Amino acid sequence: MTMTVTPAHPTTAAPPQAPVPRRRRRPPPSWGAVVTVAVLGVFAFGPVYWVTVTAFTPATDVFRFPPRFFPERLTVENFSALWDNPALLRYLLNSLLVSTLTALLTVVVSAYTAYSFAKFRYRGRRSLMYLVLASQMFPQALLLITLYLVFSQVGLLNSYLALILSFTTFTLPLCIWMLKGFFDTIPDELIEAAKVDGAGQGAIIHRILLPVSLPGLVATGLFAFIRGWNDFIFALTLAGPDKQTLPPGLVNTFLGEFETAWPALMAASLVVSLPVVLGFAVLQRYLVAGLTAGAVKG
Repeated sequence: MTMTVTPAHPTTAAPPQAPVPRRRRRPPPSWGAVVTVAVLGVFAFGPVYWVTVTAFTPATDVFRFPPRFFPERLTVENFSALWDNPALLRYLLNSLLVSTLTALLTVVVSAYTAYSFAKFRYRGRRSLMYLVLASQMFPQALLLITLYLVFSQVGLLNSYLALILSFTTFTLPLCIWMLKGFFDTIPDELIEAAKVDGAGQGAIIHRILLPVSLPGLVATGLFAFIRGWNDFIFALTLAGPDKQTLPPGLVNTFLGEFETAWPALMAASLVVSLPVVLGFAVLQRYLVAGLTAGAVKG
């Protein structure tokens, strides 16, 4: 005779609980990393701080020894002297005109060239691409004498057009390769779909590719603008006194043989840097997207 015993209270196995992940404590930064970041920060922002301090320091206190990192007196007279000088205002307008036209011309030419390299296949295409890239190997100052002679013979010396053409010439190679990498990321199926709908090449590039490529175009234009804004040697050599831009204009105004107006020069340098800083602040997301778009294809 067999007896079965049934439990009075049936038991059910509890479901296994997932282990609670422990938060990993972030290790404290090493002293070497802290010192490295501090040294790099001083190296990067130290000159900016000194330029700012000198711009707000009275001229009588600039050459005090030992120098003071925190000035006792502040003044804005150095900035008012900048606006009271009509020559500097003319240099500022020249820089805006030349840099803006350089950016526009560079974007137009590099966009069409990069589209040709990225989406067309023809004989000599790869050789042309490497030729454009190889042009960056030559120092720009090496070609200054040649450009001076060419512009002098065709009557473009001491003109805005000489500056715009020279700045655009040396900016195009990098801008073309930058936009080519951006166009390579655009799928060919998008172009094929536009062709099926009856769109021509002009409509494809102007109505489809260029709006999609806005970050790359903005990055290219900003790079070309900075190239024209910061140039010194070409603006000093190819432009006359009335067509010079700010970098050579500041040197000719504040740097003399026997005396240099450092506070006024530093104040003018701050004002000159404002358009570039504002451009980066406003167009930062477009600039980052345009520079990184061609890094990974797919």
